[in-house]
Amino acid sequence: MREHLQHPVFKILGELADRDQTELYVIGGFVRDLIMERGFKNDIDILVIGSGVNFAEKAGALLNTKVNVFKSFGTAMLRYGDIDIEFVGARKESYRADSRKPIVEDGTLEDDQNRRDFTINAMALGLNKDNYGSLIDPFDGLADIEKKIIRTPLDPELTFSDDPLRMMRAIRFATQLHFDLDQKVFDAIKRNKGRIKIVSKERIIDELQKIIAADKPSTGFKFLFDTGLLHLIFPALANLQGVETIRGKSHKDNFYHTLEVLDNVAEVSDDIWLRWAAIMHDIAKPATKRFDENLGWTFHGHEDRGARMVPKLFKELKLPLNEKMKFVQKLVLLHLRPIVLAQDIVTDSAVRRLLFEAGDDIDDLMKLCHADVTTKNKYKRKKYRENFQLVKQKLKDVEERDQIRNWQPPVDGSDIMKCFDIKPGRKVGIIKNAIRDAILDGEIGNDREEALQFMIEKAKSLGLEIKNHQD
Repeated sequence: MREHLQHPVFKILGELADRDQTELYVIGGFVRDLIMERGFKNDIDILVIGSGVNFAEKAGALLNTKVNVFKSFGTAMLRYGDIDIEFVGARKESYRADSRKPIVEDGTLEDDQNRRDFTINAMALGLNKDNYGSLIDPFDGLADIEKKIIRTPLDPELTFSDDPLRMMRAIRFATQLHFDLDQKVFDAIKRNKGRIKIVSKERIIDELQKIIAADKPSTGFKFLFDTGLLHLIFPALANLQGVETIRGKSHKDNFYHTLEVLDNVAEVSDDIWLRWAAIMHDIAKPATKRFDENLGWTFHGHEDRGARMVPKLFKELKLPLNEKMKFVQKLVLLHLRPIVLAQDIVTDSAVRRLLFEAGDDIDDLMKLCHADVTTKNKYKRKKYRENFQLVKQKLKDVEERDQIRNWQPPVDGSDIMKCFDIKPGRKVGIIKNAIRDAILDGEIGNDREEALQFMIEKAKSLGLEIKNHQD
């Protein structure tokens, strides 16, 4: 496997190790990705039989680069060109039942490979002169790559009980690499799922974000659901699963529909927050589900209820409570609007309102709505998508003509207060909203003079008189 170690840094480190009489290996994900031909990764894990920190400091001096030491972890890192290299001493680990933080002792290469999470991450390549480029693969990770399977070096029961985050990592790697879970791994996750409670939510969401960022994120969510992990880490999503039938009328399974929408979005966008909007778009359907004798199943108001759920869910999941959350909230609130437009005659007024409320997020909203069409009825799907094209064209035409996106009315609250010599209050809000609605509905033009005249007429109906004329 010498061909995998063409970068000069491997020779430099190997020769230093020979002079220092130290065993040295490159190990882990770097080796896995080289074998899978996933490209040269810029982060390399170097395993030292001995002190990783001491060897890193010698390497730093030789390469004339700064070494960052992390004493509590017994690791050190340096940057060489555009490559980050982390050095760790070989170790063996043992665990207490109430913590995923191991008790660490110095160990051998065998000890270190035993403690690795999966067989595909336990492979090492020798860097010393006598074994340069030799693959050390005690658990047959190479065969597992060929079989496309995620398997643990040791008993998965012990692996997941010791460090429950590895259950999330198993599903994450299966999703990213398009692998399957070994049956023993799958069963062990089901049995040990409750252990995830000792893992911090921050670590869990980090793995979940990586699953969502994959090419086909539904793979990971199906594994999470089938093993029972999803019910513990994201119960609101798991609660979407299921179909109820009354008097022969059934609703669709909103969990699997959501996964289909998520995959559809993933095909057209890498934006993680647009993907979160896909995950959350129907999140309130269980809370709004009703059966009507005439209409069948309804979920009235699920978009509004869902938007109100987003901040609470983001807080529970330890996601950022900033503009990213507001973006997801906005798309959940508006996700039905283009669909309604696509079903009906598209009026300029409705398009103006959608552009005004969506602002710069209109293009992402349209991607989400297009992804939301998952009907298996070919006629319906064709009709919806043709109508969406009409909506998109109407959006473009109205935007070019009226410039409503991120629009602010030509008359604001300060104009109203100055004209009628009044303080902030309910009447100012009524007049402001009336002006905005009149312009959005096409009753008056997006023009200051027309807006001022409309303002005066509306104010009269509220018993206000002009005190100061406005230009």
